[in-house]
Amino acid sequence: MKLDEIITEIKACKSENPLRFRLKRLMESFTDRLFLTLFDCETPVNGQIEILEDEFEEILLLCGWEAKPPCRDLWKTYMAELPEILRMLKLDATAIAECDPASNSRREIYLAYPGFYATAIYRLAHPFYRYGLPLLPRLMTEYAHRQTGVDINPGAQIGASFFIDHATGVVIGETAIIKNNVKIYQGVTLGALYVAKELQKTKRHPTIEDNVTIYANATILGGKTVIGANSVIGGNAWVTESVAPNSKVYHKPEIHIKTEEDVL
Repeated sequence: MKLDEIITEIKACKSENPLRFRLKRLMESFTDRLFLTLFDCETPVNGQIEILEDEFEEILLLCGWEAKPPCRDLWKTYMAELPEILRMLKLDATAIAECDPASNSRREIYLAYPGFYATAIYRLAHPFYRYGLPLLPRLMTEYAHRQTGVDINPGAQIGASFFIDHATGVVIGETAIIKNNVKIYQGVTLGALYVAKELQKTKRHPTIEDNVTIYANATILGGKTVIGANSVIGGNAWVTESVAPNSKVYHKPEIHIKTEEDVL
């Protein structure tokens, strides 16, 4: 193909599905600014809140938000939720500090723990999901996903004092419900039994009751699956049915070790 024909093909492809990647860059800037405004002592609050409001309005316009309420009213509603979000994040940080023997201070948790950062961005994005905003909440949590390796869908419902240890490879699906004082480790998946578009408006992901610990690489699947309170799910367990409260579920692998003497 000649160069002008290639250019024509590219233009035709872009016109079929017009994407503004400026929206993604703006969303990342908004997410960073929001996090720093809430937690960085060197970032002024008053001026940044005004900038955030302007960015929020621009983002919604780029997303094609035409529903009611207007952007400014929606922002006021969101601002009113921030004190409760901050309270929940303090509880999350406290849970980490009290559970993790490797943690030395809350400052370390806020600055260095990927699980806390992913949880924070989820909590900041979740109200936007509840408002029915397009793209915005998912772009926020995917930005955190890219930085931390933790994939929390903004539609998930997560209670107080939530702790993700080590964080890498954690997946929490859109309709998952996680109650209070839950601790999960790296590689945990709270997913669906199978994927089909007709399941979009149904509960596809499990419910985790209070005071549950889920160890590394455990997989819990299904919208009807409930892990009862005070239970422990061991590493590498594969769970597709409900578990009664106060249970211990574990995977028992067979490991064979041959020494040089055995061979001889």
